[in-house]
Amino acid sequence: MTRKSSLFAACIPLLILAATALAQEPEEAGPKTWKKSLVIDVTTTQTAYSDSWVGGEAGSFNWVSNLNGAAERQLREWLNFRSALKLSFGQTYSQNADTKDWRSPEKSTDLIDWDNLGRFTVNSYVDPYAAFRLESQFLDATLPDKDRYFSPLRLTESVGGAHRFYERDNDHVTSRLGLALRQQWYGKEIDTVLHIVEDLSENDGGIESVTDVSLTLNDRLSYTGKLTLFKALFYSESDEVKGEAEEDYWKAVDVNWENTLSASVSKIITVNLYTQFLYDKQISRRGRLKETLGIGFVFKMI
Repeated sequence: MTRKSSLFAACIPLLILAATALAQEPEEAGPKTWKKSLVIDVTTTQTAYSDSWVGGEAGSFNWVSNLNGAAERQLREWLNFRSALKLSFGQTYSQNADTKDWRSPEKSTDLIDWDNLGRFTVNSYVDPYAAFRLESQFLDATLPDKDRYFSPLRLTESVGGAHRFYERDNDHVTSRLGLALRQQWYGKEIDTVLHIVEDLSENDGGIESVTDVSLTLNDRLSYTGKLTLFKALFYSESDEVKGEAEEDYWKAVDVNWENTLSASVSKIITVNLYTQFLYDKQISRRGRLKETLGIGFVFKMI
């Protein structure tokens, strides 16, 4: 059985559980109805100069669109299901300072993040859970002469214990700790001499901690945060890096900390401050920080 077949086989029980629960209507109304939210925002900035302009300035045009959606329901007295989807994509167009010609667009933001959590609410301090997360991007522009879509692709399956520290309306603070398996694909490698096509992939497993925070601070200000920590206990390519300087890098704790602060100026205009801190020693021995500040139009669909 291939790695992909094994992965899909492992996901089948979770998908069947979710589909079965969703297909059954709750016995009572009230707390078992869906808590839903869907927000779409678009942010743009633009400057331009004519070819007769002097001074070295160059025009630019930037646009970013984000979709943040979540749905949660107490499907049964013993099962709570929450699904959160985050999509982001943006491009930057820049003008040549000398010729004033516009260059081809460059990607500025790209994210696909779909997180699903099933908590078995057994009226204890810690609830057992099963989770599935998909992370990718729409366009991989790493190779300048080749566009790769939905690459890299990372899938994470985890089980463990979860606790909800706070809950009110759509606000919540939830933490979970458990064991996780991760699979990551980078595309295909083609050997034109041997005529071999090989999937570039790697797998690891270990301990994962995830904390989700969603808070309404006041009528105009809200905060959303997610902190993910992962400590690998095994790595499929560990033999390949033995004897090298980075042979133990895979053992370091991976960190992904996301924060979004949203302030509503009006019903359709908002100011968003997004920060993300990433640390993966296999990619870089230094932490990576991303910050985005924008004013844009917001459409609350739900």
